[in-house]
Amino acid sequence: MENGLRKPSETTRKVITCKAAITWGPGEPFVIEEVKVDPPQKMEVRIKILFTSICHTDLSAWQGENEAQRAYPRILGHEASGIVESVGEGVMDIKEGDHVVPIFNGECGDCPYCKCEKTNMCERAGVNPFMTVMVNDGKSRFSCKEGKPIFHFLNTSTFCEYTVVESACVVKIDPDASLKTMTLLSCGVSTGVGAAWNIANVKAGSTVAIFGLGAVGLAVAEGARARGATKIIGVDINPNKFIKGRAMGITDTINPRDFEKPVHECIREMTGGGVDYSFECAGISEVLREAFLATHEGWGLTVILGIHTSPKMLPLHPMELFTGRVIIATVFGGFKGKTQLPNFAKECMQGVVNLEEFITHELPFEKINEAFQLLIDGKSVRCLLHL
Repeated sequence: MENGLRKPSETTRKVITCKAAITWGPGEPFVIEEVKVDPPQKMEVRIKILFTSICHTDLSAWQGENEAQRAYPRILGHEASGIVESVGEGVMDIKEGDHVVPIFNGECGDCPYCKCEKTNMCERAGVNPFMTVMVNDGKSRFSCKEGKPIFHFLNTSTFCEYTVVESACVVKIDPDASLKTMTLLSCGVSTGVGAAWNIANVKAGSTVAIFGLGAVGLAVAEGARARGATKIIGVDINPNKFIKGRAMGITDTINPRDFEKPVHECIREMTGGGVDYSFECAGISEVLREAFLATHEGWGLTVILGIHTSPKMLPLHPMELFTGRVIIATVFGGFKGKTQLPNFAKECMQGVVNLEEFITHELPFEKINEAFQLLIDGKSVRCLLHL
């Protein structure tokens, strides 16, 4: 072993036995167990996970909020960083020893979506919450010691010391970059900053409202600040988030519980008719409507980032779109992972976005249940787990 890691030559093409945090049912505590991780097959990569963090999407999946997406036993987790242990047949752009981040929304580079500049969707490796096995053979690469398969999650399954992912979902990063902070690029920070940069294209001197100040909302604030927005309004019912928000670009704060009138009316008064851009990061339909109405008639743009549980529909009447307001949603902030994320990582290394600010807690992997409770209690932005 070297630096606590098994030498690739010791494990290549072999089954690895390691620890994973398994969820056996909706809301049941995670159980740290030994699992078997198969070698990567064609166009797959096996990664030694060094850091992983917890996102609200993990929380929703763990709680089983969407019954149609439930699958157990399962290894959750989709925000992480690590080192490539081995690669399968046909993988040319990744090699053993590379520093990487796994991404839930991949980029195969060959499908019509990947070849289109207008989207970051991918036909083969795009995000699919219903996918529980690998594409190649429809089987899992994880199993219990007794041989029972364990389901995959969002192309990544990072709550495990080793994971196997599609090569399209692996992004190589600068070896000089801190893997600890690069973890955040797997989901939350890329989603929020990308929404401000790639989707909204926030302009200098503009006004912004962010509904929900979790990690994604704060990442939007960082992105808007970097682009020169002059007024960035943060909306949340948890006032404890305002301190962190102001440190990350928020200029004004609103707690809806402090006002008798709708939030959108407050924002219109504060901005002379509404903000140029609003970002909905809560996944609540009533909040989405407020975000939409908080934008200025004629040119206001609302970007949806929150994950909304089905079967709720958009809380808008079609005629309301005739006022000139526009609404759009984004996955992974519009970033094409393999081709665009490495450059974003370099910008983060140069200080364009302060990644350290997002990490509020760090715990050993074995305390994953405590980490989830921190998120439930609204005490953490990102809790980093050390594997």
